[in-house]
Amino acid sequence: MTIIHIVLFQLKSSLSDAEKKEFCDDMLALKDTCLHPTSNKPYIVASSGGVDNSPEGAQGGLTHGFVVEFASKEDRDYYVSKDPVHQAFVKKNGPRFDNVRVIDYEKGVY
Repeated sequence: MTIIHIVLFQLKSSLSDAEKKEFCDDMLALKDTCLHPTSNKPYIVASSGGVDNSPEGAQGGLTHGFVVEFASKEDRDYYVSKDPVHQAFVKKNGPRFDNVRVIDYEKGVY
């Protein structure tokens, strides 16, 4: 089972380019810094993302998107609600965005 976790942010327009880069670096670093509670090893399978560059104009103000892949729902659930590294990311970076949207799905489940 593969769980895909898509997170779309609207970063505050007042952020400097350096602050935006730090936000993205922090988000992408979670792949290596979030450790599984029993194995004590990184458990995020893959992570990618960055600033929007779509020409479609349907972003609704969202400026950055990230895709995080987990091997199981349990890993995703731990990440979302309990992982102390992810919680620290949210605490630090929450004030940097005006809006966030999240959608998760299991590959192959329609």
